[in-house]
Amino acid sequence: MSVPLEIDVADAVATLRLARPERRNALSEPLVEAMGAFFASPPPDVRAALILGEGDHFCAGLDLSEHRDRTPAEVMRNSQIWHRAFAEIEHGGIPVVTALHGAVIGGGLELATSTHVRVADESAFYALPEGRLGIFVGGGGSVRIARVIGADRMRELMLTGRRLDAQDGHRLGLSHELVEAGAAEARARELAVQIAENAPLANQLMLAAIPRIADMASDTGLWAESLAAALSQSTDDAREGLRAFLEKREPRFRGS
Repeated sequence: MSVPLEIDVADAVATLRLARPERRNALSEPLVEAMGAFFASPPPDVRAALILGEGDHFCAGLDLSEHRDRTPAEVMRNSQIWHRAFAEIEHGGIPVVTALHGAVIGGGLELATSTHVRVADESAFYALPEGRLGIFVGGGGSVRIARVIGADRMRELMLTGRRLDAQDGHRLGLSHELVEAGAAEARARELAVQIAENAPLANQLMLAAIPRIADMASDTGLWAESLAAALSQSTDDAREGLRAFLEKREPRFRGS
């Protein structure tokens, strides 16, 4: 069966495009698994990734047509497939930038908050309609979305099902940058290319260490910070970065 996910690699950036515009890029189980498989074993030359949605919307969430008459065990299995796939995106070691436009709803918001840099345009809108559907989030939203906007705000959005516009979502932290309508993809690609030029180990440490340190006690977090600093600052790339700064030129990192 063909999975509606288009993947292209250029300039050390992998572009993954959700290609199901007729369903507002609703996430099927095979599509979620395909994303997880890519980030579990990316091509060795990929240093950053970009996730896009084809058509007028980023992603309208869960494909509800797959979820009729499932047993609790089947729903739990499906939820854990999403958890594994989105964990590969968040913790796979490759910085992931997302361009958000149109609907960023339910599972689409869970996907977006598993990525590291989110650029939204003014057409973006956000919602968690699960409460109005008689269901609960299952793709990691109770952890990832709640960490971004707070548990209290997430609870209110699920209870009411109300929609946030691009400005409201940006104020809550759902996007890191807000641009004019139609400009999100170009800006997100620009950032992905820029991030791909960073020293790879430094990128990996930023992705892996910062969220874990946030969950640690202060003294443990400070020790982990020192360890990450020691690992990054003793590399050839760190020495190249210092030379480039002193010579007033762009660094040429080689991943060593």
